[in-house]
Amino acid sequence: MALSLVGPLRKELADSLSSCRVLVVGAGGIGCELLKNLVLTGFKNIEVIDLDTIDVSNLNRQFLFQKNHVGKSKAQVAKESVLRFCPSANITAYHDSVMNPDYNVEFFRNFQLVMNALDNRAARNHVNRMCLAADIPLIESGTAGYLGQVTVIKKGMTECYECQPKPTQKTFPGCTIRNTPSEPIHCIVWAKYLFNQLFGEEDADQEVSPDTADPEAAWNPEETAARASASDQDGDIKRVSTKDWARSTGYDPVKLFNKLFKDDIMYLLTMDKLWKKRKAPVPLDWAEVHQLGEGSQDDMCGAGLKDQQVLSVGGYSQLFQRSVETLRAQLKEKGDSAELVWDKDDPPAMDFVTAAANLRMHIFSMNMKSRFDVKSMAGNIIPAIATTNAVIAGLIVLEALKILNSDFQQCRTIFLNKQPNPRKKLLVPCALDRPNPNCYVCASKPEVTVKLCVHKTIVQTLQDKILKEKFGMVAPDVQIEDGKGTILISSEEGETEANNGKFLSDFGIRNGSRLQADDFLQDYTLLVNVLHCEELPRDVEFEVVGDAPEKAPPPSVPEEEKSITNGNKDSAQPSTSTKAEDDDILIVDSDEEPSSSTTDVSMETGSLKRKLQDAETGETASKRKRLDQQPAAEDDDDDDDIIALD
Repeated sequence: MALSLVGPLRKELADSLSSCRVLVVGAGGIGCELLKNLVLTGFKNIEVIDLDTIDVSNLNRQFLFQKNHVGKSKAQVAKESVLRFCPSANITAYHDSVMNPDYNVEFFRNFQLVMNALDNRAARNHVNRMCLAADIPLIESGTAGYLGQVTVIKKGMTECYECQPKPTQKTFPGCTIRNTPSEPIHCIVWAKYLFNQLFGEEDADQEVSPDTADPEAAWNPEETAARASASDQDGDIKRVSTKDWARSTGYDPVKLFNKLFKDDIMYLLTMDKLWKKRKAPVPLDWAEVHQLGEGSQDDMCGAGLKDQQVLSVGGYSQLFQRSVETLRAQLKEKGDSAELVWDKDDPPAMDFVTAAANLRMHIFSMNMKSRFDVKSMAGNIIPAIATTNAVIAGLIVLEALKILNSDFQQCRTIFLNKQPNPRKKLLVPCALDRPNPNCYVCASKPEVTVKLCVHKTIVQTLQDKILKEKFGMVAPDVQIEDGKGTILISSEEGETEANNGKFLSDFGIRNGSRLQADDFLQDYTLLVNVLHCEELPRDVEFEVVGDAPEKAPPPSVPEEEKSITNGNKDSAQPSTSTKAEDDDILIVDSDEEPSSSTTDVSMETGSLKRKLQDAETGETASKRKRLDQQPAAEDDDDDDDIIALD
């Protein structure tokens, strides 16, 4: 018998562990715990891949890393640390993105099992597709605070990760961000946009200046000059890009301050109709702020750790000045046409967003937030709980043992809840669901219908926002089913770049046209049916017919239960919600054994439902047998929510 963390294992299973090859994707919070568990359980051949480097903020929970490891590869250091537990293990580490074309379907076929320990949806989608293409079992997991989840995915037998539509990340209309913020998150998003416009990659969709096209304003722009009282100095509004204007001032923090927090606000005040039913903003002037004697960054409100304190307006203005000066120096050091990338773990970038967001909150009569709170919302994260990661990593190994023991029928989706269910259980196992026949990923012939305006949608939007962002493709090739085999998009660099700025209608695409999109890296083909629509809602470029918005809405969220997920790299877009990502966790509060797809209770809601609703119909799901009523290994009724292994 071999001894492990889970007790003695049968010789056949122990031999299987020592010979099989497993891939761990992610070496962060869950990944560190998982790698340790794997070698102590008897796994010998492990490959781990992670793109990230170690940050100081990781050290409170990612126990394989120490202070001297900061800045080094997570995968490589995790390998070195784990080998101290089991020097005989054969571990290969890749400091790379799992979405790199080098890790193709053939690479995935080298493994008997893949385990995800990821923190973002894009990578989860990709690994899901690679495992489907390679026909390799995948154990998916996620945590958010005290909540956690583990599930098993097997081609043709269970739902895949994308079988149930995931709610899209909450976004806000541009006019709300630019003109009428009403919540701190609006100001934080604005501040992140501002960072990119000043120091990073400019994006027309992330404009921060007042939105003169705001339909709510309905004012006469011709009257602006006569009504606006903003100064005519360098800080005044000019019809040049924000970055060009900032460069012309030498990134002068005082001029930036007066433009952003005085002149732009005074410009907003000329839009009378915006302020008839809401409190008008109050401009800030640099000189006036500092004449009040509030110029110290040390002016704090409240006690506690430095990051959890709230500065005064003068303190945030000083922080704004210092962060601008630091970022200006970084930009200069990189040279002409250089760009900075916002990172929540980069102190100057985080200082800038904290200061700019809080100054805007004050202007719009909101309570200002601590740096800790701003970082949580801006990074779309919640503080991770080390114990949660440890529990979930243990459950991953238990599911892996079932798979390697050819006991797939005993595999479960397991939910870790924050509060005990009525039977006083925190861990709730659910039966795995069958594949969704309408899934646009694992169906035999994946197909979707997309509503858009062919006269307004360009090829670049189809490629980047629809196929890559919405449908998770990495390098799509698109062919029009027009009888000619017209190539609209090629993954080969330069082949179809001339098409990017053209409208779909320029290629004869109209209502009812069909596009075949192939991603050879993922071994994935998607048929896209085009549904032409002349007018879509404001700020909506396309809609997927039959997608998540048409399903039953989740229950309302008590304010105190709102949270942020640990998926801080979910997309290239900025965090725009104080709520949790819904792709990590589903919460179940039941002593039944529900199907995991019928648990339409997400971690976004933070609420616990006694009756589970069907995701498609909204009807209450019928009861299923409890695990202790099945011919499994649970003999003690008190342990019927715990997974037992022979």
